[in-house]
Amino acid sequence: MTYRSVVLMVLAGLGVFFAAAHFAFPQYTNSAISAAGKTANRVLEMIAGAAGTPGKSGEPGSQQAHITALDGTVRVKKAGSNSWVNADYNVPLEKGDVVQTSSEGMAKIVFGDGTNYTVKQDSLIVIEENSANDQQQTNVTVAVSSGTVDLATGTYVQGSRSQVTVAGATASLAPESAAVVSNNPKSDEHEILVKKGAGEISRNGEVVSLADWEKVSFHAESQRMDKEKEIGPPTPISPANMMTVVNGGESTPVEFSWTPMKNAVGYHLKISRNPYFTSNVVDRRVDAADVMVSGLNDGAYYWMVQSYDPEGKQSVESEKNRFSLVPRIKNAEALKLDLDPFVQHGHVIELVGKTETGARVMVNGREVPLVGQDGSFRYFTPPLPTGENFITITAQNSQGGVNTQQKRIVIQ
Repeated sequence: MTYRSVVLMVLAGLGVFFAAAHFAFPQYTNSAISAAGKTANRVLEMIAGAAGTPGKSGEPGSQQAHITALDGTVRVKKAGSNSWVNADYNVPLEKGDVVQTSSEGMAKIVFGDGTNYTVKQDSLIVIEENSANDQQQTNVTVAVSSGTVDLATGTYVQGSRSQVTVAGATASLAPESAAVVSNNPKSDEHEILVKKGAGEISRNGEVVSLADWEKVSFHAESQRMDKEKEIGPPTPISPANMMTVVNGGESTPVEFSWTPMKNAVGYHLKISRNPYFTSNVVDRRVDAADVMVSGLNDGAYYWMVQSYDPEGKQSVESEKNRFSLVPRIKNAEALKLDLDPFVQHGHVIELVGKTETGARVMVNGREVPLVGQDGSFRYFTPPLPTGENFITITAQNSQGGVNTQQKRIVIQ
């Protein structure tokens, strides 16, 4: 006798039993079957509820934002709460939450639509809206109650909104735009600057369109907003972003250079150990578009520069370049690093080269994941932005030998 025969006999027996019970006690068996059906339905509904019920088309759903970088003291007050908690990477941010930075604190917040906010020192913001619907249309609104935020919008879908409110004005920003919003309630000074892309600023029925390096400013009692063109910042040249510089010692100077700006009488150079520039190792004003800086120890640094005119008005901050100083090893032999001509695939660059066996290779600070036993490697860069780009390739061996090459690439 097989297991299949046993199972069939058991099922047949149960069938005979239930049939006999139904004829003997029809009312009882009908009630039992009905109850069992209702219980099964409830179980299915609970399972479906646990899995999540899809919303109606266009119905908004709450989203969370997340802190991706912190420096100094940053506090969060959750919606509906009267107490503050110290911000950390595990505290999700939702509609109604408040974020406050101290005089030495900064935080970077990333929303679901790709928009990121850098909340600078002595600032307070409120997340007024953060939702999405079934069409992946997002709605993000942040109020800047005081202080300054530096933000960049993502590549969200058509119909989405990314807005910033400040002192009764609302800035609606286009995808892939960047802006700086400042609010000083004590001095009654309010500014919205578009660094890249486009934005529309609405206030008291007035609508002003902004493009690159245009800003509006106003006071609380002002009937209209003042629009003006800002001074564009210099473009950092050297050290290039993600570049590795061989350091010969604290007395060996490092050259910093940038594009000269018309009508500029000087430049303001800042070098910091962190990307928020909350503390600077160099804070210097110079006359020329290049300067030699000594006294830098080994490690990672960030630098930026501003220009200023004869009246002392400074431009906005330039892009922030990251570079690293590595020690020069005495008597280290020259490290081999041969590169084939670059191959361009749209915005992606393919690099093929060869170094010595066992050496590491980094491209713009990212390590090449696979270097062959003979030292050969192939690497594809992340998509590069349109315009001029610099690609820095660094090979380094365990004896401290370093070879760095930098190539200029123009993406059309």
